[in-house]
Amino acid sequence: MSIIIYSILVLVLTAGIAAVILYFVAQKFKVIEDPRIDLIAEKLPGANCGGCGYTGCRALAETIVNASSLEGLRCPVGGDKTINDIAEILGLEVSASTPQIAVVRCNGGKLNTTAKVQYDGVQDCLYAHLNMSSEGGCPNGCLGLGNCVGVCAFDAIIIDKESGLPIVDEEKCVSCGACVKACPRKIIELRNKGIKNRRVFVSCVNTEKGGLAKKNCNVACIGCGKCEKVCEFDAIKIENNLAYIDFTKCKLCRKCVTECPTGAILEINFPPKKEKIAVEQAEAIQN
Repeated sequence: MSIIIYSILVLVLTAGIAAVILYFVAQKFKVIEDPRIDLIAEKLPGANCGGCGYTGCRALAETIVNASSLEGLRCPVGGDKTINDIAEILGLEVSASTPQIAVVRCNGGKLNTTAKVQYDGVQDCLYAHLNMSSEGGCPNGCLGLGNCVGVCAFDAIIIDKESGLPIVDEEKCVSCGACVKACPRKIIELRNKGIKNRRVFVSCVNTEKGGLAKKNCNVACIGCGKCEKVCEFDAIKIENNLAYIDFTKCKLCRKCVTECPTGAILEINFPPKKEKIAVEQAEAIQN
């Protein structure tokens, strides 16, 4: 019995010494966290989507507290309201950000290309990208396998069954950029939403020469330069056989849309042009 009691006493004494040691170690190395981190984390939406460039909302909150300003620190999900609430907590000023949206810069798909092969492999865009061009032959075109859909935490993207291309829901998209990172062909881009949600952009990323690009896709950009010449705002540049519209310079005049011979430039959310309405009315009367 004495051996049992002795053993128990030794264990209790050992546990007591260990507890004291652990207490002093914890006190010496404890990290005192700024209480504002919790306040800011509560203001953030908790989506942990990574759209801010950090691993999660908590990481963003810590970065914000340690920063001297809010320049370059944004929560795409929470938007201006969230960052304004955070600025109030920290006593900082913040400038309003320009709303953005994910834009799919490919208009080929099933409607504007003719299938030359049939892909029967792993249903993953990255895998397909490494092993083939596309069913229509364009080496830069959308593969339509939905990696962008899979990473969207806001149910803002679907693959259209008719065209086989991603469609972004303007009401749901928070411009987190997850789909941009997921696309192996860099087809999806974050662009300014534009005045009244109106946008003009080249819906093509194919850098092949004009003849080959047009052979693979009816609406491919052929790098002819007509759009660049007609733009009065220096918003369009031709590089690697491909036109690109700088949305920070574009004034939405739409002259380039009319000038494009292949229909590669899209105009989104604009009212129909008067000439087009007149033609449609005339055709309706004739019919």
